[in-house]
Amino acid sequence: MNIDEVVLNFTPGSLIALNVVLGLIMFGIALDTSPSDFKAVARAPRAMVIALLAQIVLLPAVTFGLTLLLNVQGSIALGMILVACCPPGNISQVLTYRARGNVALSVSMTAVANVIYIFLLPVSLAFWGNLHPTASELVRAVSLDGWQMLLDIFLIIGLPFLAGLGIRAAWPRFAGRVQPYARWVSLIGLVGFIVAALAGNWAIFMAYIGIVLLAVFLHDAVALSLGYLSARIGGLEVRDRKAITFEVGIRNAGLGLGLVFSFFGGLGGMAIVAGWWGIWDIIAGLTLATLWARRTKRADAAAEVSAPAAPAAPAAPAAPAAEPEAGA
Repeated sequence: MNIDEVVLNFTPGSLIALNVVLGLIMFGIALDTSPSDFKAVARAPRAMVIALLAQIVLLPAVTFGLTLLLNVQGSIALGMILVACCPPGNISQVLTYRARGNVALSVSMTAVANVIYIFLLPVSLAFWGNLHPTASELVRAVSLDGWQMLLDIFLIIGLPFLAGLGIRAAWPRFAGRVQPYARWVSLIGLVGFIVAALAGNWAIFMAYIGIVLLAVFLHDAVALSLGYLSARIGGLEVRDRKAITFEVGIRNAGLGLGLVFSFFGGLGGMAIVAGWWGIWDIIAGLTLATLWARRTKRADAAAEVSAPAAPAAPAAPAAPAAEPEAGA
């Protein structure tokens, strides 16, 4: 059975449900975004420039090279390229907080990047997909319509994002109360959806589990490493490095899965890669964030122990004894 010819079982109703979940994710991100987040980027643009270059240029290019190195089949290669071309996922902010990174920077980067990726994703996917020696055949076979993909991406992530920004601006208190619920409900819904999709195509998933596990494991590790190294080479401090690591390493694979079913007919290799990435991405990210948090906690504790004790304050001079009264 050639994975390039396998089509996963997926109903139109399931696709609608997935798009609703993805829209809710973007709505939650927007509820946590304010105009000051965009202004912060203008005041200190270096971190944003590094993060965008790592995501837009380096990650797809390195992914392209990884697919050639692993010599995977065309649909798996195209699935990896698609994930690399997707915007960052909203859980990057949760992981940055868990790792004690710069959460404000993470929020700003996610907001700006998702706006850019509305227009960038179709262009980037078409460029790298057509450049690939085996994946290009699949891209040409489906006659990829860039404008239609742009419209779909705008409806899935752009429109909910704008709606969330509007509500945040008009009713900030309401947005603050709703945002945590929107974030976690959408995340749980996305994970549940991916698990159900894989379970519904279990035989196909198990038939190719070996190569998919290896490809996704290496790809995710490369993405996280690329984010950290880019920030370190760029001279950013530790908290900013953590934020950029998750911004580059955590991708919105759920959006990629939706595009696979909308434009590629549920092509097996692409769908399995995007689906498994959505699960493994969270596992790997939580593991790294937890290790970072423990290391930071130990470093803080060691710094407190080694810090010199503050000198004791000099004792106050004793009050002079009262002189005896005359005639005593």
